Amino acid sequence: MLKKMTFKQTPSPNFSKRTAKIDMVVIHNISLPPNKFGGSYIEDFFQNQLDPTAHPYFATIEHLKVSSHLLIKRNGAVVQFVQFADKAWHAGVSHYRGRDNCNDFSIGIELEGADDIAYTVMQYQQLNKILADLCEQYPIKYIVGHNDIAPDRKTDPGRAFDWSKINEHRQISKKD
Repeated sequence: MLKKMTFKQTPSPNFSKRTAKIDMVVIHNISLPPNKFGGSYIEDFFQNQLDPTAHPYFATIEHLKVSSHLLIKRNGAVVQFVQFADKAWHAGVSHYRGRDNCNDFSIGIELEGADDIAYTVMQYQQLNKILADLCEQYPIKYIVGHNDIAPDRKTDPGRAFDWSKINEHRQISKKD
């Protein structure tokens, strides 16, 4: 929970105790099945309840145990899977500015979307509200994409993500 916002709580078992101070936000995208929106598949996935028979792609990811702190759906609805005080498993093998294991010190925000499909106005509106609250509540130094911390294996949030729509908040990333 943030000071100014509350979210639908859908707890994920995929988290661990945070051992470092938060100073980064990582923006991701996700769609299940790929390039399809709506439904409960993302929530099911983050709760280890995704039915591998519901779509052929799901059988390829059923072994994964992942989560994020937040998901912003296409309609602007926000779901929280992991409390900010805990470490969500969103970054995987990652490295940024000399530090490994970005899950340790970051908050992960998933946007329901795909690399080449435009995000919605409602998603940018919610993301900006969330970033404003996070920057107020935590000493955020960096707002980055998953591709920035795992460039050899990740491309999200993708070409369709318009960084200029969060520039007010992203300027903090350029201080040092």
